[in-house]
Amino acid sequence: MKKYTNQTRFLIAVDCIVFGFDGEHLKILLIKRGFEPEKDKWSLMGGFVGEEESLDDAANRVLTQLTGLKGVYLEQIQAYGNPLRDPIERTLSVTYFALIDIHKYETQLNDQYHAEWFLLKDAPPLIFDHDDMVEAAKKKIRYKAALHPILFELLPKKFTIPQLQNLYEDVYNTQIDNRNFIRKLTATKLLIKLDEKDKSGSKKGAFYFKLDKKKYKANFQAFLNFIPNPDKLLTV
Repeated sequence: MKKYTNQTRFLIAVDCIVFGFDGEHLKILLIKRGFEPEKDKWSLMGGFVGEEESLDDAANRVLTQLTGLKGVYLEQIQAYGNPLRDPIERTLSVTYFALIDIHKYETQLNDQYHAEWFLLKDAPPLIFDHDDMVEAAKKKIRYKAALHPILFELLPKKFTIPQLQNLYEDVYNTQIDNRNFIRKLTATKLLIKLDEKDKSGSKKGAFYFKLDKKKYKANFQAFLNFIPNPDKLLTV
């Protein structure tokens, strides 16, 4: 096979940023790095792209090998190519993010690499430029969630309005006005109110809702500008 002459070869890696919601808080999944440099320090799920692999295939393989997670939707974000980002060898990394309901996948999670969920606001420092990757993923999610109902991917089949509000407040790191939030939700017409209540938080309880999947798919634009000017919501 012919090759381009006089060109430098370098490695390509993928790094997966997995966000999950446990019904109360937004979390991030991290692992202990299994080799030097930075062995046993907290890291994103990463690995090198094989010679016959596409980037998407490599991301799914790496996530499954390191955490046991399968069938998770991964979306490509951006590439990182600072020549000094890896102290061993020149390595470009392409990042992916995922949004999951933690309880839906908890039985898949393995402990081989000490995969652990952390509250997003309490996550430990990460190796190399992984903290920058997480910040970029958070920004991406904030803008997408401001325009479309993507955060519903994090929710169980039935949920309460307080749970949904907690999720949005965690994503945007702020407090959202309850009445305005409910008004916006009602206007989307994407929610179906159930007769059942969650009484774990109070005797009065909170009604459960579920997503109208037909309307969700047919009217994905229904949340357009659901969170106007998302950057202005951030408190830090």
